[in-house]
Formats: sequence, C-alpha cells, structure tokens
Amino acid sequence: MAKGVKKIKVTQGKYYPKMSVPRQRVTIVAEQDVVFQVEEWLPNTSAEDKKKPVIWMRQTHDRKIILFQVPSTTGYKFSILKKFCGSYHYYIEASFSGQRDFKNNVGLYVKGWCEPKIISSKWSYQKGGASIKNNKKAQHISYGHIVHLNLQTEGLNGNNLIVELWNQQYAKADKQICVYTDVQVIDGEVNLKIQNTYAWMAHVNNIQNLEEFYIKVKDQASGKYIKDNLGDDLHAIYLNVKNKIATTNTNVSQNQTPTKVYKPDVNSARIEPCKFEVIKITETEVKDGAPNNTTVIVFDKGNGIKQITGKAQQKEIQRTIYYEIDSTIIDKGGEAILNNVLKFLLEHKNSIINLSGYACVIGKQNYNKGLSQRRADIVKKFFADGGLDPRRITSTGKGEVDPTDDKMGRDNVKYKNEKDYINNRRVDISFTFNEHDAQTVVYEVIAPSKPTVLDKIAVPVKKEITIDISGFETKACFRGNDKHKKESYIVDVGQAIDAGNTKKTFNTPSFNYQIYSDLSRFNIAPIQYIWPSSTTPNQYHLHVHSCRFFSNNKRTTVLINAYPDIKWELAVEFLVNVSNYKAANMPAGNIFAKHQEKSREAGYRRWRMNETGKIPISIGVGLSAEWNNGNSKRSFTNEFSDRIEAVAKLISKSITVLQDAINYAQSAAKQTAIPVGFDIRYPKFTVVGKWYLERLNNRNLLNTVGEIGFGFNPLIGAEVVIDIIGAAIALGSYATTGNPAAARLIGKFRAGLEKLGASVTFTATFYGELSIMVDALKIDAINGIDMQGKTTIGGKMGATILLAIEIGGKFNKNSKKYILDFKAAARLQGDSFFGGDFVINSDDKGLFIEPILKFSGVKITGEVEGEIGWWKSNFKIEEIVIDKSEHSLGKKYF
Repeated sequence: MAKGVKKIKVTQGKYYPKMSVPRQRVTIVAEQDVVFQVEEWLPNTSAEDKKKPVIWMRQTHDRKIILFQVPSTTGYKFSILKKFCGSYHYYIEASFSGQRDFKNNVGLYVKGWCEPKIISSKWSYQKGGASIKNNKKAQHISYGHIVHLNLQTEGLNGNNLIVELWNQQYAKADKQICVYTDVQVIDGEVNLKIQNTYAWMAHVNNIQNLEEFYIKVKDQASGKYIKDNLGDDLHAIYLNVKNKIATTNTNVSQNQTPTKVYKPDVNSARIEPCKFEVIKITETEVKDGAPNNTTVIVFDKGNGIKQITGKAQQKEIQRTIYYEIDSTIIDKGGEAILNNVLKFLLEHKNSIINLSGYACVIGKQNYNKGLSQRRADIVKKFFADGGLDPRRITSTGKGEVDPTDDKMGRDNVKYKNEKDYINNRRVDISFTFNEHDAQTVVYEVIAPSKPTVLDKIAVPVKKEITIDISGFETKACFRGNDKHKKESYIVDVGQAIDAGNTKKTFNTPSFNYQIYSDLSRFNIAPIQYIWPSSTTPNQYHLHVHSCRFFSNNKRTTVLINAYPDIKWELAVEFLVNVSNYKAANMPAGNIFAKHQEKSREAGYRRWRMNETGKIPISIGVGLSAEWNNGNSKRSFTNEFSDRIEAVAKLISKSITVLQDAINYAQSAAKQTAIPVGFDIRYPKFTVVGKWYLERLNNRNLLNTVGEIGFGFNPLIGAEVVIDIIGAAIALGSYATTGNPAAARLIGKFRAGLEKLGASVTFTATFYGELSIMVDALKIDAINGIDMQGKTTIGGKMGATILLAIEIGGKFNKNSKKYILDFKAAARLQGDSFFGGDFVINSDDKGLFIEPILKFSGVKITGEVEGEIGWWKSNFKIEEIVIDKSEHSLGKKYF
C-alpha cells in the first residue's frame, strides 16, 4: 500500500468559510498568514514517516508550473498580497518525494479576497513604458496609433473585465466611444494593447483638434464598476488624441502578460542541502561555589539571524550533463544531476537558467548545430515537465566545439575516436543565485585574565569551552572550485595560541577550545574595565560555512568575545548644606525688615557661591575591584575621583537649576503682588553599589548585573512663606479680590500696633522635606533597573497657619484690649510639591544618573475673617503664586 499525504487543510489563519468548499477550495483573507498542515495520511504511513519533512508545492491553477516549493515538518505558511487576490486559484499540495499527484485531489485550491480596486492607471506608447502625461499637450497619439493601457489592481487577479472608452465632452454629457470585453487581469495587472484607435474617430462628435479620452472599468462577472482608492470610477484620465490619421489599421486589441525581470530572490527561505543546523557552546561556570555547565544555542536553524544589508553576494552555479554520440537521451547520471538542479531551482525563485548545448566535431557541422539545440531543448523540457516556469529558461545550441569542417562542409577529422570527444557532447547548465550572507552571531563569555610572566602567585588557567555543530553536511555543495568543506576553524585575533599560531582547524562536529580575557592583575589601568561590557574584549572568530548559512568564507560566523570576570564595589556620599532664601512683595514695616534680614543673609552666601564658582559639597568616595575569581583585589579610589568630580558638577548644575527656579518664583510672585518668601534646602545623598558580568537565561550575550543602594535625606527640602495680611492689603489695593475697606482697616490696625511697638505677622508656611531610601535595587544593563529604571520622587507638602503678635515698647490698656479682641480664622489649601524623576539606570556605556526636576507650582485659596472692636469683615484669597515647571539635567555617567 502507498504511504504519504492523502489530504491537507488550513490549521491557522483567517479565511472565509462561506467562500470556501471543504477539502477542495479555500478563500483566505488578504495579506494574512495561513498555515497548511497534513490533515490525513495514507494508510501505510508509519509514525516515523509522519515525523519526516514533506515537500510543500505551490503551483499555478493549471498545475503545470511549480511557483515555489519548500520542505517542512511544521507545515507551510502562505499569504496572498491584495494584488494577487481575485478569482485566480493557486494549487497547494504536499508529498514526501516532491512528485505531484495528478490522479488524486490531495491538495487545495487557494485564492485571496479583498475589495476590488483600481490602484493606478496609465497610457503609454509601448508596453511597460512611461506614462503619457495628459497635462503636456505635446504628449499625444494620433488616430490609428497603437497605445498601451496598464492598470494596477487589487482583488481582481484572474478576473475578466470590461473596459469602456469615453470621450470627454464640454457642455454636454460624455460619450462612450468603444467597449473592450474579456480583458484579463494577469498577476494583478491589466496590459491591453489597443490597435484600433482609428475606429475611435468615427464616434467622436464635433471632433476637435485635440480630444481627451478616459476609461471606466466594469467587472464582467458582477457587472459593477471598479473604483479607485478615492472612490472614483474614472481612470486613465486623460489620453490626448490629435485630430490626425496615422494609419487606418483596426487590428483587434490584445491581452498581454506583465513584463517580468527574473532576478535571484534575496529573501527566499534557505533550503540548500549544503548546510549546518545548530551551533551550541558549553562552558563551566561557578555559581554559589559549585561548578555548573551552561549550554547556549548560539545558532538554531537560522532563526533570528539578520541578512547583511546592501547588495547581495551572487554566486554562479554551473552543472554539465553528457550524451552518447548522436544522441539526445539523458542517461541515469544526467537525470540525477538534473533532478538535483531542478529541486534547487524550484526552491530558489526567479533565477534565469541558461542551457548551452554542444556537439563534438564528428559529423557534419550543420547537423551538429541542430543536434546541440535539441540537446539543450530536451533539458529545458525536463525542467518544464518538473514544474519549472519555462519563461525562466533559455536554451541555445552552440554547435560543435572547435569545429573542423572544411570550406566545402566536409567533415575533416583526422582521428574519429569518439572517446577523444566525449566531453564535447554535453549541455552546460548555468544560473546565479544570491548566497546567504548573514550578520555575524555574537557570543560573550567571562574568562580568566591573560597569563603574564609577572603572574607568579596565581597563574590564571584558561577557560575551556566546548563547541558542538550539528546537521553539518557539505557533500551536496553547489559551488564549483571553492566548495564548502566540512570543517571549522577559530582565529585568535591579536594573540598567539599554541606555538604562535593564530588559527586552529577542527574536522569534528564537536571540539574544545581554551580562551582567556585581556586583564592582568598588574594592569596599569584596570579602571578601564569599570563597566566591563563597554570595554574591548578578546575576540575569537569561529568560521563554519555552508551554502545554506554563512556561505561567504571570509565572514565570521560566530564572534566569541571574552570579557574579564572583574567585580566592582562603589560607595559615594555627597553633602550640600546651603540655604537659599528670597523674599518678594513684602509690605513696609517690621514684617519687611524680618524677611529682608533673612534674605540679606542668604544673598551673601549666594554671592560667595557665585564669586568662587564652587558649591560647598562634601564628597566621600570608595571604589574597589576583584577579578580572576577573587584572587586579585585592588582599590581604585584615587583613579575614580576624577569621575566623581564630573558627577559633583552635575549636582552643582542641579543646584543652579533650583536657584533658577527660585529666581523664577520670585519673578512670578512680583507679578501677582503676593508677599512671599522662599527657602530651599539642598540635597544630601549616598550611593552604595556593586556590579559584574553574568549570563542570564542562557542568552548569547552577557549582562551587567548587580545591586545598588542609595538614599536621599533630604532629597529636596522646601519652604514657602506667604504673609496673609500683607496679601490682603496688596490684593485690596489692586482691587482684584478681597474687601478694600477691610484692607484699609487692617492697614490702620497694623500701623497702629507698630506705632505702639507691636508687630503682627500672619503667615501661611508650606513646608516639605522629601527623602527616599532604596536598598538592593537590581542592576540589569539589558532590561534596565528594577521599577523600569525610574524612581519617582515628590509628594504634597503640609501647610501651617500662624498668627503671631509681638508687643514691644509702651502701650495702654485699651490697646491691649484690642489685641485680645482680635479673632482670625483661616482655611487655606496648599496643593504643591517639589520633586521630579531621579533616574538611576545603566546601559552599554555604564551606570548613570539622570535627574528631572519638577515643581508643581503653588495655588493659594483661603478665607480670613477678622474682628477688631466695632469692625468685622472677611476676605478671600485665590491666586496661582508660582507656575509649574520641569527641567531635565540629562545623563551623567559614573
């Protein structure tokens, strides 16, 4: 009994059930992948057979041409572009041998559907030529000229259309001139050669010197007009025709297939028999004090590899088959070669195949010329019968090799021994295809440092890795003299291995190799490795090549980068202890003097800071490292101090930004006339961290990982003081809000107390001291710091309402009575904060901080009621004192 595929089906993807017939035809959604798999096997197919790859073949609807074939164990993924959707069906089937079953309906007819549209339309003088521009009156045809119509379509492939030719009329309805039926859409295009333009002339009314024509297109099956993307059903607007007769010929119009330029396909799936499939690297790593073998699949059947950008590298392939004397019969050896070539060509789309037939000099030259052509033609037929598109094949008879016939046409061969000419009775097969030249795969490894003569205490031992290459076969390599070899080699760049060699070759699929990094315990500048992954590692170039993958022998397949196993620890402390106070809009009197004194004191410090160009920052630094499994240790605090200085400058910059914020706030306050004072307390923070390289989740690349703990106490401290009574006076005087009468009375009340030596202060203080402490925050150079690499700081500050009456000098009892009778109640809301985003993160350049300072602004809303003897009143405050602002300081690397 036979074994193999009995029926296939769609298992994944979108299709239209109502437009499909089960087990016969399926209509799929345009530009959506569908997956075909085996639905039913023939009875004699074993379980082991079912695990083998089957060859999937996509064919033309008449099943004469195989458009593409590919072997697969997981099914066949297929999609149809909108251009190729329509009534046209492809036929898809599968078999073990790649032979098509013409007796049984084992496959499925497949088409795609989308909304029918005309995407573009043009007239041209020649097939595939440039568009005749209707806006240039010089570009026109005359009646009788041949003209070509091209339409690019969607959803109409395989349909028959009706093309109506219309004449543009002025002051009356346009006139239909001619109708072309059975116009075929081939490969999503209409290419109509119109040869009867002379006949148009008789149907034009009141003919002008230059007439304009356009077309309307109707689907012959549905009878509906086809529109473009804008919903218009007028196309190819306009063809200019001059009132002149070129010829009176009225030949019928012709459908023409699209012009195709066959070029090797760059993006086709690689299925050459010369191949390797998997590359694994195994190394021993010590984790938690115990050795542990880690295996990384650095290459897995081409998954995830990227092609080299730019022009693809082309490879010319040549094969030859030979014939008996005066014969066109292909023998078994030649048939095997042709089948191998045919399989390759069916799996590599679009290459042009050149067949050159030859004959030996035995016999008449003219006869041998025809014999060589028949030999080439029989190979072309072999390929065409096998499903190859005959349009891709050119066959030429070259005749005799080094002909010897004399001028009279007589066969002039001195020795007619056919064995001497056996190599001349042949057909040469040649074609080009684009080799796969993928980008190099990178594998990173941690290794001991380079041994040196000075390393007398603990000489590092090289790290041994095991490289396994599976599925490596090169017997069927298609190349000529430079066939791929079933061997691998490693180039040790910039170093010497063994006895000074830099290259070592391996002929086995599994082999060991020893590597090391470039860091000595006596390295004079080991701080260059402070962020190990950003340094230049030792490099080992692994070369494994085949037709299917990495066909270019000069390009490295796997680049092994060896990094040192150095581990770092860092402790840093910054302390900034500067107060910065400013005041604005303070009213005259003792209150102003109080604010002015504090402002004068802060102004001196600010001036001193500006004069020296330095910020009083106290810095403490500690940096140390260990490498070679902890055998080498050293402190690098002194070397690191310069880098810390750069970070200190960043902190200084942040203080300058805060200073600018204060200046801005003062300016804003002046505009609102609100009496306000500001005080900012600068940050103090500490950082403690450690980091090193480690492999995570068996990835090719190493990752810089570790922990960092940091604290800010405070991060930012802030105080905003608003004089409420002063605000009432100011607001009343500007008549923007409040009670002018109340403002005058309160002013008199304040002035009277100050004459008695008393001062009244009524303030609202918004305060906040934000701090944050984070322990053991995880560093991950690939995925970023935990919490998405971002710590948000900020919060809402509290508010305190204070009424203070200070009495000095002499006053009488009546004055005291007034003071005791004073009542005030305030309901103020403060919704403001200092803060921002303080990003602590890492990338391939190292550990960095990136502060983003934010201030929400201040909006004061309140109501104050006051009673002084016979007077009682209230007033409200609702003002935006400071606008919100944000400023990023950028990244700064440690």
